[in-house]
Amino acid sequence: MATTGLEVVDKSLQTTHIWLDEIMEVLGPDRQVAWHVLGAVLRSLRDRLTPELAAHLGAQLPLMIRGAYYDQYQPSKMPEKIRTVEEFQEKLQKELSGTRPVNVNDAFRTVCQVLNRHIEAHQAEKVWQALPEQVRRLAQAG
Repeated sequence: MATTGLEVVDKSLQTTHIWLDEIMEVLGPDRQVAWHVLGAVLRSLRDRLTPELAAHLGAQLPLMIRGAYYDQYQPSKMPEKIRTVEEFQEKLQKELSGTRPVNVNDAFRTVCQVLNRHIEAHQAEKVWQALPEQVRRLAQAG
């Protein structure tokens, strides 16, 4: 892998590739789709969290992924009032537009599993507890 000469950037790029590889293992070998899915799920989660909890989650993300996570973030409008799994799926489906069709539930579960493997367990638990029960069950399925 090429290096940039900046350790923090190189480490973030390497970690980002690891996360994308894990997503591609489940959703197929298209790195662009994996990147799109990762950003879409993270932004959908972020928008359902309080600004404080969203910031704590953002701090756990690799630098490069953090940029996608905070894209178009408006903390004064958060958290969104999404209460059902159907409302969450609809929001995520909108986020996933612009790429090849991906099953919303598979995309959500896959990224949640990646998060569970790579962020601190207590932080993941706070995120899951902030979600409506149906959405939380969907995140933890599989």
